[in-house]
Order: sequence, then structure tokens, then C-alpha cells
Amino acid sequence: QVQLVESGGGSVQAGDSLRLSCTAPGRTFSYYAMAWFRQVPGKERTFVSGINKSGDTGYVDSVKGRFTISRDNAKNTVYLQMNNLKPEDTAVYLCAACRQGTIFRAARMYDCWGQGTQVTVSS
Repeated sequence: QVQLVESGGGSVQAGDSLRLSCTAPGRTFSYYAMAWFRQVPGKERTFVSGINKSGDTGYVDSVKGRFTISRDNAKNTVYLQMNNLKPEDTAVYLCAACRQGTIFRAARMYDCWGQGTQVTVSS
């Protein structure tokens, strides 16, 4: 099972940028689809962005044009570049891996999860 570790969260002002990273120490996940979800207290985690093993990507409408997902299989790392952040982007961001290699928007389709990194955007 792939273990995931996120980093890069923080507290920023609206309009700022952050880059999140997700690594799988000691393991390769080049054949997995990788995704970022976010979760706010009291609500279910929701899909933000995903990238499949071929490099195809998907985004939720609210982040299109602002967020970019990418992966570096040589480094076993997936990134989420977040630009022009808004207060409504505030959440815990979680990295997920799906061994089927396909981007799914449903959290239940993902096999492995990290513990999350907090992103707080103030106005």
C-alpha cells in the first residue's frame, strides 16, 4: 500500500499562491492516478484535481484556471500549484492515490490517503 505525505500548506492572503506536494517515500506510484481532495470541518472531502498515469488532468470547476496539478514520477511526487487563492479555498488538502490509474471524483475510489495539509486563505 502506498503511503502518502503532503506538505506545502500554510496561511496566506487572498490572491497569494501556494504549492502543495505529495510524496510516497520509498515507493513508486507511476501507475497510480493521483488526486487532491479538500475537506472543511463537518463536511465530506471533495475532489479538487486529479492526474492519471498518462498525465491527463481534471479539475473541479471552481479551481479551473487557478490550480495546476502535475507529477514527477522520477521523484515520486505530485504537486498542486494554487494561484489566486480565495478564502473559499480554505480547507485541509489531502492527497490520494488510485491503483486503477483512472481519475475518479469519488473519494471512495482511492486506495491510499495522506493525512492532509492545512490551507488557510484570509481576505
